[in-house]
Amino acid sequence: QVQVMESGGGFVQTGGSLRLSCVASGDVLSNNVMGWYRQAPGKQRESVAKITSGGTMDYAESVEGRFTISRDNRKNTAHLQMENLKPEDTAVYYCYSKSLMTARYYWGQGTQVTVSS
Repeated sequence: QVQVMESGGGFVQTGGSLRLSCVASGDVLSNNVMGWYRQAPGKQRESVAKITSGGTMDYAESVEGRFTISRDNRKNTAHLQMENLKPEDTAVYYCYSKSLMTARYYWGQGTQVTVSS
């Protein structure tokens, strides 16, 4: 089993910054993808950013240039640095670790990000 714990999030004004952190523990396979999805009330869940164990990153167009994802493979951790936040970034953010061998997702508990206008 893999456990995913995330931290960070909170309340910030438009233009502010927040940093989300995520750590995977347990039977974590080295070849995996870590990333974040978010879901706002009344909207579909969307992928925000992801990063492979080899360091390949991918971002949603809506956050490109404002969010930066990084990871430390030795510690099985990932971080999402969010800059120039906008009200439309308000959502619950869910970290995940996806095994490329099994294609199984392991999810964090979610953390609320609220950006006031």
